[in-house]
Amino acid sequence: MKVVIGTKNPGKIEGAKKALSYYYEDIEIQGIPVESNVGEQPVNDEIYIGAKNRVKNLKKYCKDNNIQADLYLSIESGITNSLGRWLITNIAVIEDNNSFESYGTSPSFPVPDKLVDDVINTDLSQAMDKVLGEDKERHNKAGGIQLLTHNKVTRIDLTEMAFTMALTKYINGETWK
Repeated sequence: MKVVIGTKNPGKIEGAKKALSYYYEDIEIQGIPVESNVGEQPVNDEIYIGAKNRVKNLKKYCKDNNIQADLYLSIESGITNSLGRWLITNIAVIEDNNSFESYGTSPSFPVPDKLVDDVINTDLSQAMDKVLGEDKERHNKAGGIQLLTHNKVTRIDLTEMAFTMALTKYINGETWK
């Protein structure tokens, strides 16, 4: 199965591959960076919109560059107060060649009130750098969640969970569609 994902981030690619490997064999996944066309730090609905835009831009890139794929994936992280409290969450979007779409979210974690404005006005990484110090490894693979959970959960885990949830419409056939 040929899969493309709208990022070059190794942690996100690994998380997506882990989720796909539960249900599919012989997965080839290629990371292609594409724009989300939303702000650097998506807020509320922009999280889904950014993920959806990445899939749209990924499909266009593949068409323009004659790249064939079975599935097109993206994931967007953002801050939301849709449940009445500020949380960081990830939304994964999967689309096939027939434009059948599914989506899923990762587990979410709270943002301290004192950091909400910093996260919204910059992004989570910059806000965390300010509080925890800069860490290039955190930016590339593990994510800030690894520090916040004392090495129990990584960005790979969150990405894997979001894509596993997004796959529910694919793996259950007509029953869940």
